[in-house]
Amino acid sequence: MNSILKNRTVLGLICIVLSLIICFGLTPLFNSAVQAQVEIVRMVTDVKQGEIITADMVTTVKVGGYNLPDNVIRERDNVVGKFARHDMQSGDYILSGKVSDFPLAEFAYLHELDGTREAISITIKSFAAGLSGKLEAGDIVSIIASDVGDFRQTLAPPELRYVKVLAVTDGRGFDKEYAEHSRDEDKDLPATVTLLVVPAQAIILAELEATGRIHCTLVYRGTAANSNVFLQIQSDFLNPPEEPETEVEPVIPETPVAAEPQEVTLDE
Repeated sequence: MNSILKNRTVLGLICIVLSLIICFGLTPLFNSAVQAQVEIVRMVTDVKQGEIITADMVTTVKVGGYNLPDNVIRERDNVVGKFARHDMQSGDYILSGKVSDFPLAEFAYLHELDGTREAISITIKSFAAGLSGKLEAGDIVSIIASDVGDFRQTLAPPELRYVKVLAVTDGRGFDKEYAEHSRDEDKDLPATVTLLVVPAQAIILAELEATGRIHCTLVYRGTAANSNVFLQIQSDFLNPPEEPETEVEPVIPETPVAAEPQEVTLDE
C-alpha cells in the first residue's frame, strides 16, 4: 500500500478519477438540488401577533428547495384562518411554529365578542384612577367620571354600574398578565383598561373619556359565576324585561230576569 502511495503516477490517476466523479457525478446532483423549485406560502402584508391570517394576506410562490427549512408551510389552507404567534412582515416565509390553530391567550378575549357586545378601552389618566395598578382581567368595576363638562360634574352613570374588565394594558401595549413575565426590570404602569360593553355603554364611555376623568372602582373579584350575576343585573337594567300584556276580558252586562207574574187576590 505504501509503495502505491509513493508512486506519483498512481496518485495522479486517483486524483483525476476523483475529480471526474465530482465534476460529472456530484456536481450535477448538487446543481439539480439547488435548481429544484418548490411552492411555499409567503406573506404579502404585515401581520401583528395575535391577528387572524386571512386569504388576502398570503400568496404562494416558487423558490429553490435547497436548504429550505423542513417546517416551512407549503399549502395556503395550512395558514388561512390561523392566528399569528409572532409579528410577520411582507415577504416572510411562514414556518409552522409562527401560526396557531387557536387564538393566543393574551388576545383570546377579543375573539369572544358575539356581535352584541363590544370591547372599548379607556385611558387611566392618573395612578389612582386605575385603582393604583391593581385592576385585573375579569374584575367587575363601576365607572365614575369627574370634572365632566363645563360644570365639572361628578357622574356615576347607572348604565355603567357593573362592567367587566377584559384587560389592563401598559403604555407599550402589553397586557398586565403578560408584561409581568417580561425580562424588563422596570415595569410600565397601566395606561388603559379594556372593558366589555354593549353599544349604548360604549357611547357613554366615549363621551366621558372626551369630557372628563374616568375612575374605576372595584366591585367584585372572584368566580365567573358570581361575576355573571353582576353582569346580569346590569343587563336587566339596560334591557328591562317586558311585562306580559294582560288580556282584559270584556264585561258582559247581566240580562235582567223578568219577574214572574204574581196572582192578585181580590177581596170580595
